[in-house]
Amino acid sequence: MAILGIRIIGDPVLRTQAQEVTDFGPELQKLVEDMDQTMEDVHGAGLAAPQVGVSLRVFTYQIGEERGHIVNPVLELSDDYQDDQVEGCLSIPGVAAPVPRRRYVKATGFDKYGNPVQLEGADMLARCFQHETDHLDGVLFLDRLAPEEKKKAYRTLRAANYSKTANATVQQRAGALGSSFGAGLGN
Repeated sequence: MAILGIRIIGDPVLRTQAQEVTDFGPELQKLVEDMDQTMEDVHGAGLAAPQVGVSLRVFTYQIGEERGHIVNPVLELSDDYQDDQVEGCLSIPGVAAPVPRRRYVKATGFDKYGNPVQLEGADMLARCFQHETDHLDGVLFLDRLAPEEKKKAYRTLRAANYSKTANATVQQRAGALGSSFGAGLGN
């Protein structure tokens, strides 16, 4: 297993709709294992394949004792919303804001071996599933913010010191990656 580099906002893969997984072979299994290890290394609640530069519909998650992955997820959302909670994103370091999310989610898809799975969750688990599935659709949590929160978040991104925050995050993560990481945000 390996720790993978996490793409930062501005990388086009984060705004591209990911492709359905059709090959459930060893490459997918390794990707899921590497994503899980990467998520754990950076203490993330979830990690979508586009965040590591792979445009496939797969994500990993860990909320409390709930840990796993899902391939080609399809979500069924409750009609009601949970109270807004502040969300951040591994691909947008240093920015966090309250995001409206549905209270409950049922996710159907597959495991890394191609076996059908059905997952259900409320509250933080539902929030995570929605956040990660958004990544698979090229949507960032910033897109879901109320207008005033969105303005504030984009002001932070445009600020001169944001590039320092992003670069510092990349450098910090690069220490765990070793020489295979490379340099710069475009990697």
